[in-house]
Amino acid sequence: MDTRVAVISIIVEDDSSTAQINELLSGFSDYVIGRMGVPYKERNVRLISVAVDAPQDKIAALSGKIGSLSGVSVKTAYASI
Repeated sequence: MDTRVAVISIIVEDDSSTAQINELLSGFSDYVIGRMGVPYKERNVRLISVAVDAPQDKIAALSGKIGSLSGVSVKTAYASI
C-alpha cells in the first residue's frame, strides 16, 4: 500500500477538545513519525504539529476527525515524494 508523508497542523482554541485529540492521535500511532505541541499562553491557544507517513485515506480520516472537534482548526500539507 502506498503511503504519503504529511504534516498535520492543529490549532486548539477550546481546551475541552484536547483529550479527544490525544485519543485520536493514539489511535493512529502506527502512522505518526513525531509530534510537537506548543502552548501559547499569551493567546490562549495550543499549536500542534504531527508528522505522519500513512495511506492517503488514513491521513484524510485523521485530519477530518480532528477538524470536526469544537474549537479546533486543521490543515494538512503533503510532501511531493
